[in-house]
Amino acid sequence: MPLIREFPIAEATGPYGITAGADGALWLTLVHSGEIARLDTDGTVTRHPAGPPGCGPTVITSGPDGALWFSRTQDHHIGRITTSGEVTAFALPGEGGPFGIAPGPDGALWFTEMNTDHIGRITPEGEITRIALPALGGFPSMITAGADGALWFTLNQASAIGRVTTGGETTVHDLPTAGAGPVGITGGADGALWFVEIAAGRIGRITVDGEIREFPLPDGNARPHAITAAPGGDCWFTEWGANRIGRVTPSGEITEYDLPTPSSEPHGITVGPDGAIWTALEIGAVARLDAATP
Repeated sequence: MPLIREFPIAEATGPYGITAGADGALWLTLVHSGEIARLDTDGTVTRHPAGPPGCGPTVITSGPDGALWFSRTQDHHIGRITTSGEVTAFALPGEGGPFGIAPGPDGALWFTEMNTDHIGRITPEGEITRIALPALGGFPSMITAGADGALWFTLNQASAIGRVTTGGETTVHDLPTAGAGPVGITGGADGALWFVEIAAGRIGRITVDGEIREFPLPDGNARPHAITAAPGGDCWFTEWGANRIGRVTPSGEITEYDLPTPSSEPHGITVGPDGAIWTALEIGAVARLDAATP
């Protein structure tokens, strides 16, 4: 059984997104307090304002410039924070509700706008372009780079997976399960995209050619939320409704691990600089799972 250890961050601040930084630390969004936290692997925590109170930082990723980039969902900005704590913000037009964000193969950051059915692109210098999606009300959520050089994203309310090229061409693949509610998505070591279906309790896999497979979780009410790919080929995901971390192999074999604190509400998940699996817990902590422990 893998060793799981929890690190307190701050009470009731809602650690939500998490990513590994270029400085060898973990970086988190504290959505309720409007802060970004830096967590050393020894448990040392530093907190920085992400913007004005109520800005709602959600998803965070490591950028090509060595800084951390994050979405400010509530006040419709894309934020950037250096590893020394300097914050810059870029306003989006309208009230798009940016959420997912990921580096693209073109040296820019790509993000989703949940409220306006757009995919956005921002350069490290802050230049923003937006691409309108073909369907309305799809609720684009998480986004990731694929092995084919395109960006892939989940359409939560449309129960579909979208693809956009760096030139702006979009494609939408409907999921076999109606009302699946996909959220998290990641590029797997096998060249496919792996995603979670929060409403259907399944893990999904889609090839770059659009072939889809779904793998039901033992608990259909587990509400999987986020997913990340590990170097060895497995993907790890959070079960927000079941208080677990799960692992899925390239063949679809699923293993689950209970978190030590009840109702800890795991959200974001990432592979840390130490090779362990790190998960943001909305109760105010971060869990570390030693993936090397049998």
